[in-house]
Amino acid sequence: MKGFYRSKYSTPSGEVRYAAVTQFEATDARRAFPCWDEPAIKATFDISLVVPKDRVALSNMNVIDRKPYPDDENLVEVKFARTPVMSTYLVAFVVGEYDFVETRSKDGVCVRVYTPVGKAEQGKFALEVAAKTLPFYKDYFNVPYPLPKIDLIAIADFAAGAMENWGLVTYRETALLIDPKNSCSSSRQWVALVVGHELAHQWFGNLVTMEWWTHLWLNEGFASWIEYLCVDHCFPEYDIWTQFVSADYTRAQELDALDNSHPIEVSVGHPSEVDEIFDAISYSKGASVIRMLHDYIGDKDFKKGMNMYLTKFQQKNAATEDLWESLENASGKPIAAVMSTWTKQMGFPLIYVEAEQVEDDRLLRLSQKKFCASGPYVGEDCPQWMVPITISTSEDPNQAKLKILMDKPEMNMVLKNVKPDQWVKLNLGTVGFYRTQYSSAMLESLLPGIRDLSLPPVDRLGLQNDLFSLARAGIISTVEVLKVMEAFVNEPNYTVWSDLSCNLGILSTLLSHTDFYEEIQEFVKDVFSPIGERLGWDPKPGEGHLDALLRGLVLGKLGKAGHKATLEEARRRFKDHVEGKQVLSADLRSPVYLTVLKHGDATTLDVMLKLHKQADMQEEKNRIERVLGATLMPELIQKVLTFALSEEVRPQDTVSVIGGVAGGSKHGRKAAWKFIKDNWEELYNRYQGGFLISRLIKLSVEGFAVDKMAGEVKAFFESHPAPSAERTIQQCCENILLNAAWLKRDAESIHQYLLQRRALPPAPAV
Repeated sequence: MKGFYRSKYSTPSGEVRYAAVTQFEATDARRAFPCWDEPAIKATFDISLVVPKDRVALSNMNVIDRKPYPDDENLVEVKFARTPVMSTYLVAFVVGEYDFVETRSKDGVCVRVYTPVGKAEQGKFALEVAAKTLPFYKDYFNVPYPLPKIDLIAIADFAAGAMENWGLVTYRETALLIDPKNSCSSSRQWVALVVGHELAHQWFGNLVTMEWWTHLWLNEGFASWIEYLCVDHCFPEYDIWTQFVSADYTRAQELDALDNSHPIEVSVGHPSEVDEIFDAISYSKGASVIRMLHDYIGDKDFKKGMNMYLTKFQQKNAATEDLWESLENASGKPIAAVMSTWTKQMGFPLIYVEAEQVEDDRLLRLSQKKFCASGPYVGEDCPQWMVPITISTSEDPNQAKLKILMDKPEMNMVLKNVKPDQWVKLNLGTVGFYRTQYSSAMLESLLPGIRDLSLPPVDRLGLQNDLFSLARAGIISTVEVLKVMEAFVNEPNYTVWSDLSCNLGILSTLLSHTDFYEEIQEFVKDVFSPIGERLGWDPKPGEGHLDALLRGLVLGKLGKAGHKATLEEARRRFKDHVEGKQVLSADLRSPVYLTVLKHGDATTLDVMLKLHKQADMQEEKNRIERVLGATLMPELIQKVLTFALSEEVRPQDTVSVIGGVAGGSKHGRKAAWKFIKDNWEELYNRYQGGFLISRLIKLSVEGFAVDKMAGEVKAFFESHPAPSAERTIQQCCENILLNAAWLKRDAESIHQYLLQRRALPPAPAV
């Protein structure tokens, strides 16, 4: 799936056909035509394609001529307008059968969404988003969109999520197509984010391009931040910035706490090293530090600086420092000095804070040390960061009472007029890229703010996530966190639940290595059943996007844990769905499929595979592929693994089937790892070392928690090298050792806590 390649699809009548498509980033334009294939060597391109006359032919620019090909009456020659000066990795061409929908954005750009034949209807949602987004970016950057048209096209076999080729953006079908009846809320949100991300690149990346791959993070981190700004503009009801924290910020911190992380800026020598940095550090940490920077500068000066940068470097190349310089000129703040501490060194700080009441004021003592997944930092020279810190109090939880830049290892400050009964919280809005450890007295005073919801959602989320990470790193006990998790009984917010659910999932996977796995399932049921009862199965009048996401999350969690009432209802609804009596709403399909499979038998799996075969929509096929791993019987697990490599599954989706098996159960984890070893050659050849191979490895081995497994993984890849996944392999081995240490350290106390919890009468509902 790289260079100029063929993509396989089926016509509505089931006939297999091929399209010809491109994917050139990072260094594969050279597979299609001879070129200086480096981002800084820009040129204009005159492209013409000789194609069958019944096929659609597209490229970056508009068609200027189409004439019969002299040697063969079935062919035509299609000529495209000359491109602006641009990098080779952004050149694109597609030849295939497509339908399209089109519109004009209010600034006159022709926008089209190309879909598989017969599915034009499914391009309308993305078309609306694109038509709203272009004018939004034009205003934000104060620079017009530079080309006469933009096409967005769904490609059947596609390794990435999408690719920002200038004027011809390519997507996986699931990142572009939305069917009003069969698409779930999370798919809509995903499509909106990906469209926002790729269109941002038309300016930031395409008009102004990074000088060299070292600055990839700037391209991707920036687009990963502004996609949220754009979706927030188009769909304010998504509360998307809260979701940013659980989707990007916490994921980046998890990876960046490892010894085998890397700085945002990495020197790149060989093409395999470029593939390697398309990871959560470049995207999610990049986006998180830009969000922090935007907050530190303020929107007005940030926009001004962006405009200076884009105007100065248009059609040219720029480095990270060039952006800092523009933002510094616009804001008068020491941007380069602050930001180089975040981009040139890996990791991030843990801020320890304690407080003391002095008459009417609160004295705070802060200190920073690098946060390490393995526990307190031990080393000679601890790296230091310049940290923009905000502090709020219970007087006004949504407003910063004090903003400072912490540029030393330790600082003291006084908060005026804070009464003894008021709480104090660091990192308002969870914007600063650091973790906070409070003194026990400060933490005690914050916890009621979770129960009574006086802490804003994103702050409740951040507090819980910090505590979970501190426990994982052995700085506090996991039992302390379980107690805090129980305080979330009244939680109404989807994103907070999503993060909580994620952390409980990590803990659940860890405890699958013990003989008290069932006890943690009981805990999950206790935490999730009150909200499950409040939500029920069917949407209530006036509910929106976030309610739909929350219902799916909670029912899935309860069903997976074996909550009796949820399981019975899921089975009943699944039966009606399969028999065609009552079709399941798209938002309920994932949780129901997962629940019946996990507690089902061979017949259930056969029914699921039949649904997969019948599904007309890639989204539905993917939905099924991702849950197949929930099945528990060893012979069925083998069946699912074999299915993963069959013709039924698109090559890019094999990864999520195998990953689902590894994440589904203890037996699945072992089986998936054995399957990868047995089929390594085929898998490696299929992905040719692109980033899908890294994802496959990460999904399938990071759940292990036995020291010797780390050695086994390391040894396997020493004899079966995967250059573009080297860093991922090191990170996985490190995670396995960390899991093993966590288990040794806390398993017994967690077990005791879960047992004594069972012995107590239930706490009264608040």
